[in-house]
Amino acid sequence: MSQEWNELIGNIVEEDTDQQRDRVIALRQMPTEEVGLLLESLPVEQRLATWRLLDEEERFAVLLAMRADPRERILDDLSKEELDELLTGLDASELLELADSLSGRLIERAFKRMDEQQQEWFLSARQYSDDLIGHWLSHEMLTLPQTAKVRDVHRLLRRQHPEYRDAVFLTNRVGQYAGTVRLSDIWREQDHIPLADLISEGLDPLQATDGVQEASSRIQSARLSALPVVDDQEKLLGCLDMTTALELLQEFYESQLMAGAGMDNEEDLFAPVRKSAKGRAIWLGINLLTAFAASWFIGLFEATLQEVVALAVLMPVVASMGGIAGSQTLTLMIRGLALNQITPANRSALLRKELSVGGLNGVIWAVVIGIVAMVWFGSPLIGIVIASAIAMNIVAAAFSGVIIPVILDRLKIDPALSGSVILTTVTDIVGFVAFLGLGTLILL
Repeated sequence: MSQEWNELIGNIVEEDTDQQRDRVIALRQMPTEEVGLLLESLPVEQRLATWRLLDEEERFAVLLAMRADPRERILDDLSKEELDELLTGLDASELLELADSLSGRLIERAFKRMDEQQQEWFLSARQYSDDLIGHWLSHEMLTLPQTAKVRDVHRLLRRQHPEYRDAVFLTNRVGQYAGTVRLSDIWREQDHIPLADLISEGLDPLQATDGVQEASSRIQSARLSALPVVDDQEKLLGCLDMTTALELLQEFYESQLMAGAGMDNEEDLFAPVRKSAKGRAIWLGINLLTAFAASWFIGLFEATLQEVVALAVLMPVVASMGGIAGSQTLTLMIRGLALNQITPANRSALLRKELSVGGLNGVIWAVVIGIVAMVWFGSPLIGIVIASAIAMNIVAAAFSGVIIPVILDRLKIDPALSGSVILTTVTDIVGFVAFLGLGTLILL
């Protein structure tokens, strides 16, 4: 598959017109998600040309499968007539998916062409931000009043065939959620049995205000392909299905990965140079400030460095060991916070554990690096200085790796976005001050 993928991209990028017929055949055989990924992998000109090779009925599905930024490049290239045709007949979920790529005027135009039910669902979803599960509901579900009987389920299944149908959601007469009945519990029951008698215990609905990551994680342990979602009045709004949950989790972890570099997970591989440079320049500037801060602390020990050149040679070792140790703890903490595993109740125990790990690793590697430095420079004192600094910096890194993400999370700042920058600054400064300070006290 990888070989075929590379050849297809190569033919498109090289604009091999002799291969155009084969490209069209290959595109038609690929799943929609793969076609969207392929288009994202192409420079803009070839992306637009390849998208127009697709069958008209497939083009829209491919747009939905793409990230926002690369999708916008295609939408910007469409004429007014093509946009009108594209935006006609959208349902609520499709317009929500496209909303980030459309102007307010185009969203309003598409909204007016929906039927009343789709408009209601769209407005309901827009009450919630895109990081809350209420924004991403599916309305394809089996629902019945709580007074229904088993025979009513059989009738419903003859009329409705939603993709996820392993349970029926019950509501009371005002639309409030009343319980979930698994279809597997219905087949062996007689027609006259009330569904209320078959409600599964322990299946609490999701709240529309739940975060997408938390809600998507819950569905993995529910043993159902979809979970009901309610508002603060317990009214059944829709459901979260397994496919949507997996897509939201994937987007969440991609955003965490990209945030670590100060980037947006929706960014186009072939975004305009100016746009990409502007977004990245901010974090380069922040990193420069932190680098100047570390350099200022180093400058305080300029006289020591001039007298003992070996300290300058060994400084990168101190910074590197602290940075690696801190990033390991930071990564563990970010994952724990994302999965809601870290609470005030277990935070102290986790801090003690990480300090113990840092202390053990600090002692082990302090001895190893101290011996190497002593042999290298023929000075036991230099070995003692760097060994002490390494031990102190690794312990400080473990402490910072726990405390920094907790503080950032409390301040509503994404730890994945700025935690690594702050941690690196802390470990660099602590390491350099410890190393050069001890060097000044012991060697001069």
